[in-house]
Amino acid sequence: MEILIYPDAKAAARMAADFIAAQARDCLAVNQRFLLAVSGGNTPWLMLSELAQRDVCWEQVHIFQVDERVAPDGDPERNWTHLQRSLAPCWSRLETRVHAMPVNDPDLEAGAAQYATRLAQIAGPRPRLDLVHLGLGTDGHTASLLPNDPALQVRSRDVAITQPYRGYQRMTLTLPTINRARQILWVVAGADKRTALTRMLNGDTAIPAAQVNDANATVLADATAMGTGT
Repeated sequence: MEILIYPDAKAAARMAADFIAAQARDCLAVNQRFLLAVSGGNTPWLMLSELAQRDVCWEQVHIFQVDERVAPDGDPERNWTHLQRSLAPCWSRLETRVHAMPVNDPDLEAGAAQYATRLAQIAGPRPRLDLVHLGLGTDGHTASLLPNDPALQVRSRDVAITQPYRGYQRMTLTLPTINRARQILWVVAGADKRTALTRMLNGDTAIPAAQVNDANATVLADATAMGTGT
């Protein structure tokens, strides 16, 4: 695992955008597409706004959601709402290849199966994404893989439905799906993440984040999350 520290969340977000753009260019130099999955949260929207300005061949990029709240279209709590807004400058070039989780399906388990099928159609029968971006919760969760939630234990499916958490059920990629990625990119900012980040870096598998494969992982953190800033 590579760990890089930046002065603040904005700097970490800018470097994350540079990192993803570089990974996309490297991948597209040898393949015909780049498969990216992105998580939600405040810092990722800064990252994606920056990424939308980078020199990337968007016509060869597919973007998947790592997780999503079960909420109506346009809801400010939906990651999809912010994803569209953040990628607005390049949206017309990739709109048909940004894949929204079907959280408005009346049968959520069927919706999860539908998203897993879509993943398999694009990324193979055991989907392997080129890069998965992850954030870190103060309780050590990542994606919507929450402590003590049954979804964390799912091994036979690529997409699962969680129990309610902070008022919402969620659809999420499962741990095996995330761990098959060629590259994991963590973006962590804020003093409130310091304890969880320390536990993750120390390999404390009692928290979900530390169960993510760190062999091909890069952590971009701001100084307060790492405990080196104020």
